[in-house]
Amino acid sequence: MMRLGNSTRRSGGIALIMVMIVIAVLAIIVGAFAYSMRVETILARNSENEPEFDWLGRSGVELARYLVGQQLAIGMEPYDSLNQKWAGGPGNSNSILANVSLENNVVGRGKFSIKIEDQERKFNINMADEMILKQACILVGVGPTESSAIVDSILDWRDPDEATHLSGAESEYYLNLVPPYRCKNGPLDDISELLLIRGIVPEMCGMKGVGGPVVAQPKTGGTRLALIQAQEAAGYTNSFMNLFCVASMGLINLNTATAEVLRLIPGVDENIAEAILKRRRGVDGAEKTEDDLPFRSVGELQGIPGISPQGAQQANRFFSVRSATFEVTVTAEIDGRTRTMVALLRRNAPNDVRVLVCRWK
Repeated sequence: MMRLGNSTRRSGGIALIMVMIVIAVLAIIVGAFAYSMRVETILARNSENEPEFDWLGRSGVELARYLVGQQLAIGMEPYDSLNQKWAGGPGNSNSILANVSLENNVVGRGKFSIKIEDQERKFNINMADEMILKQACILVGVGPTESSAIVDSILDWRDPDEATHLSGAESEYYLNLVPPYRCKNGPLDDISELLLIRGIVPEMCGMKGVGGPVVAQPKTGGTRLALIQAQEAAGYTNSFMNLFCVASMGLINLNTATAEVLRLIPGVDENIAEAILKRRRGVDGAEKTEDDLPFRSVGELQGIPGISPQGAQQANRFFSVRSATFEVTVTAEIDGRTRTMVALLRRNAPNDVRVLVCRWK
């Protein structure tokens, strides 16, 4: 009888274990099913909202086209500046743009906000000569040794041939990297393309921790890794991304450029650049306020300390008070979820503002 009792207890224990295993398996199956249904629900909801997001993004781009187009039509302001409506400033209270809002514009179930930045606030890297590129390296904080290689490599990347500058690099160099690739031999299409050019690391472009083109490594030795580590430790004072763009008309807008961008130009030192900013900020010393004093013409540089009449005349080679290329960032929101659309506009006339590029980020 004792043996029978022990056998019964063992059988009961095995049955209990099997029941627990079955329950655990069922719990896993139910959990997986619930997760799958949740994912399906989210995908279905996203798919349902996709057309609405698309229309919100396009609405933001169209609002930006209207703003920059009408700004050109305002005869009393023959310039583009940071205190105008398109740039997020107060604008002219008597303007037709006075009641236009850049924030929280409601369309259907969603809303959108836009941010517009002119590309003429930077220098077009595809038009930068050796002198401009060398000054950019100084402003970024690149050492003299690396600077020569970077400048020549940028020139080699842009020019249409395979002839190498003294310290530059063409396809022969890039094909020995891992992964290998050829020299562009054409203009840059995106500023992140700089990461493909010999000697340039993400920190120089202000891209630390940001995804971009894969930085290739040499097939032999650790020279590239050593260079990256040395440059990361150096600490840069600026970035190529803050100084350059890839799409503009080639002239810097005096009313929107930063002091660092102004200093790219020969003859413009730190004092002159700060004097230009001080003049356009007005009495309160702040940008984007009603008392700003934008330059109405490049000739007004004659009133800036340190700039001679001859220097003001030569400034027309580098400066303007108008912008023609604008980057628009549209933030669309539906039920607490957001998406971001980016577009590049080219303004030719008040009624001719073209979309060059438009994509979701």
